[in-house]
Amino acid sequence: NRVAGGRHERVLRDSIEQAAEVPVIGSVRKLGLECFPQRHLGLLSLQEHPGALKFVSEAADIAERHIDLDGFSAIAHSAGEFPPALLEAPGVSGSGGPREVAIGILKDSAFQFYYPENLEALERGGARLVEISALASRELPELDGLYIGGGFPETHAERLARNSVFRDSLLRRAAQGLPVYAECGGLMYLSRSIRIDEKVFPMVGVLPVDTVLERKPQGLGYIRVRVVAENPFYPVGAELAGHEFHYSRLSGLDAGAETCAFAVLRGHGMDGARDGICRWNTLGTYVHVHALGEALWAEGLLKRAGEFRNSRIASCPRVLARG
Repeated sequence: NRVAGGRHERVLRDSIEQAAEVPVIGSVRKLGLECFPQRHLGLLSLQEHPGALKFVSEAADIAERHIDLDGFSAIAHSAGEFPPALLEAPGVSGSGGPREVAIGILKDSAFQFYYPENLEALERGGARLVEISALASRELPELDGLYIGGGFPETHAERLARNSVFRDSLLRRAAQGLPVYAECGGLMYLSRSIRIDEKVFPMVGVLPVDTVLERKPQGLGYIRVRVVAENPFYPVGAELAGHEFHYSRLSGLDAGAETCAFAVLRGHGMDGARDGICRWNTLGTYVHVHALGEALWAEGLLKRAGEFRNSRIASCPRVLARG
């Protein structure tokens, strides 16, 4: 990778094949990567920069010209079979009704960081995923749960703030008990406001804190937390592992009556000691959890969504037909 030229490739190839006795089947020259503009948290998302897709065809051309793809395929096929990991699908335990629950996913250019395995875990557990845009001027649809992943609400702060129709409907539904799980960017969106330099943009206001965007990372790396207080999704005593990467911090964390459900064992979280702010059936956290490593994540969200669905069904007035 990042080979400078023909001479460089020959030196590398000879060194590897002589010292490691491993055949070299190709090389990749240095690439300009003009397709990938960056900003403070990394690359621009595909939703904001669809031109990046042209790199796919460019990469295919490079692979065809510089890599022995037939040799690569032969090596792959020479490997013995190994059993796949069997993962039990999390269920909506205790729901007592139909398994399918409708779980909304905020997915637009402001919120797009989702592990595919997390979404697959929800679907395996009986969820019907509903993609929603926080930038569209429409009310939140009827749902049994809502999952807001990471993203870049700070780069869309003005548009998110202007969309009062969606913000107000989300606040109203959260106050009515809709289960909401929000990670990082989602946490920022559910706060009262986002401050960027001297500008303050109103957000949803589900969580009684404000978000301040700093110029340096406030949390970066692996994080481990212990669940120490009641919350909508995790049992007390559980330990969760994940990662955090945020330039924002919370202001006013001690001013309200909110509960922090997590004690930070490793990492920074919200203030170096706490994370997992709760209100109503909502939990906001800086911890990004991967469903294949933490089965409790999907189980908790599905279970709470199932309970909320049943409570909605039970509260609906029934019409009796008269014969």
